[in-house]
Amino acid sequence: MNIPGIPGRGANGGNAGMSDQEQLMVKSMQAAMESCPAKTVLAGGMGFALGGMFGLFMSSMSYDTPLSPQGQQLADLPMREQLRKGFKDMGSRSYSSAKNFAMVGAIFSGTECCIEGYRGKNDLKNGVAAGCITGGVLGAKAGPQAAAVGCAGFAAFSAAIDYYMRLPSD
Repeated sequence: MNIPGIPGRGANGGNAGMSDQEQLMVKSMQAAMESCPAKTVLAGGMGFALGGMFGLFMSSMSYDTPLSPQGQQLADLPMREQLRKGFKDMGSRSYSSAKNFAMVGAIFSGTECCIEGYRGKNDLKNGVAAGCITGGVLGAKAGPQAAAVGCAGFAAFSAAIDYYMRLPSD
């Protein structure tokens, strides 16, 4: 529907007023964003950023009270040394959390994209299978039982989130 004075989707599919070069650029960016490697890198990068913020928040809340032995040792240090140790600990915990979130995001997104491309469908089964593979890969270092539990846990969580996101809006 075209409304005078309001730019919208015209005969060119929303690219009205663009030169051929601009339209080619838009198409190539859309194609890149639909590729599995780009989705994997993007999910890993966003996971790294989110994990870093989450790790920073959680590490800032985890300091011991001065009543514990570790807290007493920290409280006996000069203020500048306390701050230095605190910021160093927050940075290392934040980086560790960021790496973990990036790995989970990249593995899940890449796996889901590959499964979707193989099956040629976008449905709940893709996310469940990707969740199972992701949980299994992450739990594999701890043994087969941990891999099975990770598979089941990630698959169930992915199914619940995917089901909720696919519910029709009111």
